[in-house]
Formats: sequence, structure tokens, C-alpha cells
Amino acid sequence: MNLPSWYHRRPLLRSVGSLLAIVVAFLPGCRPADPDLVKIVSSLPRTGSAKHQSDTLVRGIRMAIDEAGGKVGRFRVEYLDLDDSTAAAGQWTSEAEAANARRALQDPDVCAYIGTFNSGAAKVSMPILNLGDLLMVSPANTAVGLTKPGLGVPGEPEVYRPTGRRNYTRVVPADDLQGPMAADWAVRRGVKKVYILDDNEVYGKGIADLFDERCRELGVEVLGHDSIDAKAQEFKSLMATVKASRPDLVYFGGTTQSKGGQLAKDMTAAGIGAMLMVPDGCMEQVFIDSAGAANLEGRCFVTFGGLPPAKLTGKGGEFVERYKARYNGELPEAYAVYGYEAACVALRAIAAADSKDRRAITEAALAIKDFDGALGHWGFDENGDTTMRTLTVNVVKNGRFEFEEVLDEADLVDESAQTIPATSAP
Repeated sequence: MNLPSWYHRRPLLRSVGSLLAIVVAFLPGCRPADPDLVKIVSSLPRTGSAKHQSDTLVRGIRMAIDEAGGKVGRFRVEYLDLDDSTAAAGQWTSEAEAANARRALQDPDVCAYIGTFNSGAAKVSMPILNLGDLLMVSPANTAVGLTKPGLGVPGEPEVYRPTGRRNYTRVVPADDLQGPMAADWAVRRGVKKVYILDDNEVYGKGIADLFDERCRELGVEVLGHDSIDAKAQEFKSLMATVKASRPDLVYFGGTTQSKGGQLAKDMTAAGIGAMLMVPDGCMEQVFIDSAGAANLEGRCFVTFGGLPPAKLTGKGGEFVERYKARYNGELPEAYAVYGYEAACVALRAIAAADSKDRRAITEAALAIKDFDGALGHWGFDENGDTTMRTLTVNVVKNGRFEFEEVLDEADLVDESAQTIPATSAP
């Protein structure tokens, strides 16, 4: 295939170009479509440490399809639960995600792709699915460069749209909200000095950089900002360095899968008394279990885009009750409702298009401005991002996440006035 001149100038674009060449090679083998069937595919890490979180996402997706009676308009609906991780890696891999995207693209009955969980995985599948105008709805991606011009690396987000058309949406707020507002929360809690760590991955480093930038704007002293090796077994030497700097708060940009729990353990073992703050990639019970609840009790705070399940009301509260009734009283994990909402978006778009034409379905999804769902009233903006701007802080207590407060953009600290509280951190 002929590639434009900019392809030869940037490594990121060259890697995407290689994926596109693979896709084109596979397209001639497409089989005939079933005129009465639509398939919805999800691509999530179904193996390894993220399995518990993806289990709850898949349950949400299945609930949406089942509540629709397994039909949308004149079509019956089939759901395919695909794994973008491997047992060997214990997490998502580029090869598995690319294979899932190619499989979906080659199947003419597939009309929507729900995923990914990891922002890095989205970078693999987005350009592949874009070639076929296949609607992609993410319940969990938050990296800003996937959709927002000027906020990611050079070439983003255009590099993920080889056709020049949009086909990607997400029902969760991006990190340009979560990272900076976490820093504002820290200032209001009296934090003067922070030590920042990240996992050097797309999501983790991205949100840590945004947190770092906002801290500096607000006059908070950044004592250090280090990237960890997520394959390391422990971080004792790093924690000795952190302890010596005497931070009020340690911020980790990363996930449970990239050793968030181990960092918390090593903080406690090193005798670091600072608060720990983590983003939504750690908002799962497995994070608490891996860290040891006692190491997090009352000192670990997690930001999350939206309300936790126990605080959902209206249609969201009704979803939680149906989930509990279906799964033996179990409270859903934080992202279950996002899986449910993503599936509801796909179903609505297919119904509105009343067709299996992928471009028509994608356009119907992008046109959603008044969605009344389990997450509340929201729509998609011009970038395919949700207009929902709710962010919450939760604290670990009694071995569980407990709601702390809602963060509002109206409460952002005015750095020009340098309104930093004089009280010390708790």
C-alpha cells in the first residue's frame, strides 16, 4: 500500500502503517454477512491480574444485551467476548489486541467493538478499526492523546484515523480532567511536597505528567518524578529515596497490573507516613488485596471518573440493584456500569442506523448528544469524548473503597492567586 510522506518521518506512524498493511492483506477473505444478525465484540484483558475488573465489565455488557432481549430493531444480537491478553504475559499484548481488531474487521456481521481497557491497547486497534469505519466504544480508556488534539504526542490523534474520519468514542472522562483535578485536591488537603511515580506506560505516565504539570502551576514542590520498571519484584531502594525526601503525598500514575499494590507495600515497609494517591486504574478490589488493606487504610486515595457504584442514583442505581440481583448480591466493581453504558451506546447507534452499514452506525453514535443512561445525562463532543465531567475521590477504609467527595471544576484552585492552604497534610 502507498503511504503518505509523513509516515516516513515518525516512528509511531511507521508502526501504525505496519499494522494497516497487515489489515489490508487480510481483507479479501471476508465472508458474506448474515442480513438478520449483528455482532458486538469486546476486547478486554480476560487473563491475568486484570481479569476480575474485566469480568465485571463483561457482566455489564451482557446485561445491556440481555435487557434488550438479545435484539436491536430487526436484528438479533450476538456478543463475542475476546481476550486481548495472554497467559504468558499476564496482561494485554499488542499482538492479541491487533488480532482481535483484525478478526472484528474481517467479520461483516460485527457492527461495534467495545474496548479497550488499556489506553496502550487502544493505540493498536484504533487505526485498524478506523479502516473499516467500525464503531469503537471504550468503557475505560482515559489517555488524552487518543482523541484530543495537541495534548498527546506529535501526530495524535490523527495517526489513529488513517481514513481521516472518526470512529472512536469513550464513555469515561479523559485524563485532562483527572490528572489536574487530583493536584487541586491535594492542594486543598494541604499538600506542599509530592513525590511522583509512574509505570512508564501510555496511561500511567500520561496522567502522572498531567498531575506533575498542575502541581508545578500551583506551587507544590515536586521532589522527584521517577518511572518504575513494572516487571520488578519490589521497590525498596526507590522507597528509601522517597522517604529521604519527606513528601506529604506520593502519587502513582499506573494500575494494579503495573505494581500499584507492591508500591504501597514497600511504602509501608520503608516507614513512609505520606498519603498515597492513585488514579482510576487502581480502582478495583484486586488493588487493595494485592497491597494489603492495612497498608492502605485511611491513607490511600483514588480518583475516579464518575460516581462509585454505591453512589449511583436514578438509572445508575437501578443498574446496581439489577446487577446485585443477578450476581448473588455482589456489588459491581467501578467499571461495570461503564461496560453496560458502552453496550447501550452500541445498541442505540445500531437501532438509529437501522442498518449494518458501519459508517452509518458510527455516525449515529457520534451524533449522540442527549443520552439518558446509567451514568446520567450526557453526550459525545466533537472528539468523541463524553461530556460527563464528574470526578470523585475515594479512600480505602475497612478493606474497601469508600466515597470521599465529588470534585467540581468550579472548585479548581486559582494559581494566579496562589490560594494554597496553610494547614499541613493529614
